[in-house]
Amino acid sequence: MKYQPLESGHLYHIFNKGNNRETIFKEPKNYIYFLSLIKKYLLDDMELFAYCLMPNHFHFVLKINESSKNPSRLLSNLFNAYSKSINKMYNREGSLFKDRFSRKKVEDEIYLKKLIIYVHTNPLHHGFDEPFNQYKYSSYKSYIENDAYLVKFENIKDLFFDLDNFEYCHQEKEMQQSYQFEE
Repeated sequence: MKYQPLESGHLYHIFNKGNNRETIFKEPKNYIYFLSLIKKYLLDDMELFAYCLMPNHFHFVLKINESSKNPSRLLSNLFNAYSKSINKMYNREGSLFKDRFSRKKVEDEIYLKKLIIYVHTNPLHHGFDEPFNQYKYSSYKSYIENDAYLVKFENIKDLFFDLDNFEYCHQEKEMQQSYQFEE
């Protein structure tokens, strides 16, 4: 499969899963480390609009800054650094992730809004008992708690207007299920 290069100034849905659906986040410290790598490798060149880290896969919605020179390399560096640490920590060998990361360019605002909702409600789609709005490894809680460690409300303000509408849109079943997204 030929991958389209990431273009500066555009929004993307970035996602991948564990090789053979293997668990890529085995314990809480793995999630926390991965989030720290996002900050280290991506946030100077990209804006993170949404993320959700699931035990065997992840989703990002991000915008590549106009000044970013090689966004694919930055993402690759993040995934390689994480893979190397997991291989060392758990005495494993080989590829942690299925393949190169997948990407889908976000072309319109309606799709973007529904994609953000889909990413945040991913625990719901995968049958987790924990409510999606309490899931620790998603940017949903960061927005609600105004925790600007990785995301800033300004990134989604034009889409949802305010926090009340942001929460309302995530609760609407119609919004949660109206698009099918790849995983």
